Amino acid sequence: MRDTKLILETGRLQLREFLLEDVDALGEILGDAETMRFYPAPLDRNGVADWIERNRRRYENGGVGLWAMTWKSSGELIGDCGLIRQTIDNAAEVEIGYHVRRDHWRKGLATEAARACRDYGFAKLEVGSLVSMIRPENFPSRGVAEKNGMMVEKEVEWRGYQHLVYRIERKALG
Repeated sequence: MRDTKLILETGRLQLREFLLEDVDALGEILGDAETMRFYPAPLDRNGVADWIERNRRRYENGGVGLWAMTWKSSGELIGDCGLIRQTIDNAAEVEIGYHVRRDHWRKGLATEAARACRDYGFAKLEVGSLVSMIRPENFPSRGVAEKNGMMVEKEVEWRGYQHLVYRIERKALG
């Protein structure tokens, strides 16, 4: 795999820009029915390739997107996490999003990566707040948002589904 831009590093993880070569490893995550149960459907290989391309365009156009989450020790891709510019209720927002491969659930990896993205978002994007859009029944993702200091602000219909808007204000971090 050719070199790619490293964005963030945590105690156990690295977040880097996606490469087209990541399609098979990411497909293990986004193609898994259990991991994607809060989405309309798991993604096939073409859907995963489109996901990567969409994020690569986000890097070029806005400097952010979902990044490949890899083990720092081995470089193995085990998820994604990052910042996505969204429009929610006609307002421009920056969302923290994350997915972790199912065999690595409940190890605190999504929380570790989401906190790094939160800090990066406030430091680099100079936004006043960050959000996470989470389906009400997605209790694991809600737990990650809450561990990231976020609180439910409201419930909205977004892309045809009810979502809770979790928010953290920059001033909450001091």
